[in-house]
Amino acid sequence: MRTLQAELLQGRALYREVVLSKLAHARESVWIATANVKAMFVEQGGSYVPVLEVFDALAARGVALRLLHAELPSRPFREAFDASERLVKGGLDLKVCPRVHFKAVVVDGAWAYLGSANLTGAGLGAKGEDMRNFELGFVTEDFDVIDRVTALYEAVWSGAECRGCRLRQVCPDPILPASARTAKKRGPDGIRLGHSRRLRR
Repeated sequence: MRTLQAELLQGRALYREVVLSKLAHARESVWIATANVKAMFVEQGGSYVPVLEVFDALAARGVALRLLHAELPSRPFREAFDASERLVKGGLDLKVCPRVHFKAVVVDGAWAYLGSANLTGAGLGAKGEDMRNFELGFVTEDFDVIDRVTALYEAVWSGAECRGCRLRQVCPDPILPASARTAKKRGPDGIRLGHSRRLRR
């Protein structure tokens, strides 16, 4: 065991630090891992806007955005995503893995959040204290922590964990094809499996 410099946060403090202070001001990249994805609102310029507007502004500045999630996002999130041409065309890359249950936000490869909160209004959103979940998490700039989080994220994102996954038969969309023979297979809608794509309704 070694000393780790980190700050433990809870409730609205998570929203303020993770979303308002770090994510919204990313310069190079934002990688998010979450089990659930729902439409959520964020304070910007004195009003509340959907988090996808924040993502759109980041994408316009050239920030690389990844969202790794376990379940189909909520209908309001999908509808807002479909309405953003920049995000649909690759501004926000999305991949699904039903085994993803860790919650993490890595900003610019130099700062990380790890905790219990999902990318939802009651988790990392701007909900009032009497309506949000009871969440805990810590934030850190510790390089070893960031390297380990990044390694797990990349292993899932790239499909490296797919080949030996025993849940592959029930996975809605494996990231890595099972064999070279299926590597060129396309889904029923013509989308090549394992690549970032427009969310399906």
